[in-house]
Amino acid sequence: MQIGTELLIYGLIFLSVLALVEGLYLTLFGKSISLNARVNRRLEMLEKGLDRDQVLEQLRKEMTQHMRARGIPLYALLAERAQKANIAFTPLQLIAVMVVLSVLAFLGLTAGTEAALPVRALASVAIGVGGVCTWVNGKASKRLGLIEEQLPDAVELMVRALRVGHPFVAAINIVAREVPDPLGSEFGVIADEVAYGRDIGEALKDLAERVGMQDLRFLAVAVTIQQQSGGNLAEVLAGLAKVIRSRFKLFRRVKAITAEAKWSGMFLSGFPVAAILMISILKPDYYDAVKETALFLPAAIAVAVLLVVNVIFMRVMINIKV
Repeated sequence: MQIGTELLIYGLIFLSVLALVEGLYLTLFGKSISLNARVNRRLEMLEKGLDRDQVLEQLRKEMTQHMRARGIPLYALLAERAQKANIAFTPLQLIAVMVVLSVLAFLGLTAGTEAALPVRALASVAIGVGGVCTWVNGKASKRLGLIEEQLPDAVELMVRALRVGHPFVAAINIVAREVPDPLGSEFGVIADEVAYGRDIGEALKDLAERVGMQDLRFLAVAVTIQQQSGGNLAEVLAGLAKVIRSRFKLFRRVKAITAEAKWSGMFLSGFPVAAILMISILKPDYYDAVKETALFLPAAIAVAVLLVVNVIFMRVMINIKV
């Protein structure tokens, strides 16, 4: 009985797919796109000699291309997360990566398993498409988390710039220069758009809607109200920075308090699957005495259904929203 070994091979191929897509992404677009570089991507592109309008055009294309491709069949399921992750691959390139990785997964399954051709074909498509979706989702979560973490510091930096006499556009430019990605390039695009004549309130609203973050909506509303009614923008943003930082601390505190419950839920959901895999690998003949009985298949299906129900209920129980 080689089910456990074959499942292990499937898992290794899936992890290889994740590593391949990440390596290809960094190779094509450089280290600055990994969100770990000190210099944000916009400044790096400008340092390479590209004109300001070329950089703006490239970044704006990356920021909107995935939502414009929602008409592609099935791609709409991935478009929103790919947009929030700001994936530099075009939609067609991302689909091509899925196809290439599916082919490579099929070759790996052919060499490492003895599964039937339809099974290998379906599994390779699931690994290729699922691997890219998992990678995009991880990128989106990391990017949104970094924006949430950087925003209070960015707002406070704008407050200090306003208090020493800089206009708000200059404060945006300071954030674009001093803050790393992802927020640095986002504010750099806003600064360039304002330089070319766009209203700064509209640019901030567009950023808030594209990222889907409530704190950015607060910032856009505050700036828009100040433009229409006047007032001390530095004081307004200072209060907003305190609110954002307090919300961020509250979310982190809730995350810390619920961490034990979440890990317990993950363990209870994953342990039965891990136990089945370990039994299949260490003692492949464990089920030989009962697998030919009439009740074996219905019992196996019932266990699988109960495991899925368990995972769903565990996620519902540990998904605490503030």
